[in-house]
Amino acid sequence: MNGDAPGEPRRPGMRQVAKEAGVSPTTVSNVLNNPELVAEETRRRVHAAMERMGYLPDNAARRLRGLPSPLVGAVTLDIAGPFFTEVCRGVEDRLLQDGCMLMTCSTDLQPGRERHYLQELEKQRVRGVLITPVEDDLGPLVALAGRGVPVVLLDHRSDGRLCSVSIDNQWGGEQIAAHLIGLGHRRIALLAAAIEVQQTAERHAGVRRAFVKAGLDPDRGMLDVRVPSPDITVTAAAALEDVLGAPDPPTAILCLNDTAALGVIGGLRERGIAVPGEMSVVGYDDVAFAAQLAPPLTTVWQPKRELGRVAAELLLDEARPGHRHQKLVYRPRLVVRESTAPPRR
Repeated sequence: MNGDAPGEPRRPGMRQVAKEAGVSPTTVSNVLNNPELVAEETRRRVHAAMERMGYLPDNAARRLRGLPSPLVGAVTLDIAGPFFTEVCRGVEDRLLQDGCMLMTCSTDLQPGRERHYLQELEKQRVRGVLITPVEDDLGPLVALAGRGVPVVLLDHRSDGRLCSVSIDNQWGGEQIAAHLIGLGHRRIALLAAAIEVQQTAERHAGVRRAFVKAGLDPDRGMLDVRVPSPDITVTAAAALEDVLGAPDPPTAILCLNDTAALGVIGGLRERGIAVPGEMSVVGYDDVAFAAQLAPPLTTVWQPKRELGRVAAELLLDEARPGHRHQKLVYRPRLVVRESTAPPRR
């Protein structure tokens, strides 16, 4: 079946184009998807056959006419997470205004998976890529941009070679730690992903700065606990064994995001530990459900949709004359609710 309406002539397929051009169907496929593998004269012959027969897939037609692809790739750490879901909605809303469509991918903090998606997106001749990179080495992304695929860093600071839209995570970490220290907490567990990304490192630096400003030793006050990224609600709850079993157990837990905080609160409840009476819990992101938890979650608000919208705007601007790379940083905001209180001990 080729999707033609009853009574309409059948549209030519790849085999018919190959026969017309005197090449194999594989060669026609390569002309569309991997043109660098086909000799220039053969490419011209195949394109001429396509035009004579009326066979022009949409993306190929756009390329032949010199038009940019409508597809934009977003390579995030985890599209299933509420934070990136909101960010990508902001991206999508802005792209739609220019007739573009978003294709999302999740790396799960795996560098190999990230490389795979970037290679596939480049093969698709996407208009550009928005990415939250797993690693700090921006060399491969700069090289991708040099090959004609615009790249904008999403929730990740640039070194000036690429556009970026990010959050001041050090400020966020400092504000939330200062809040807990002000309540009297002197031992705080920091739950973070097993692989440290830029955002995590910056928040840790902010927490350390808050301890130093308060005249306290951050090495004694911070307990670093790492959790695997898949199914973060479950793995964060399981990480409580490391938190509660520490030689000097903390009185507060700062989670890498609100989803992890949800798992932590559930795990504490199962163990009969009251929040915030016996353990204060803090999230990060201020997603929609944070205020609905029991107790409502103290967290750090981030401008999620705005982050995505502006990143998409920068990507679209890459093709405009006079474009200059921009490095935009948003400041988050502490939101105090009922999941934090002075320690009992």
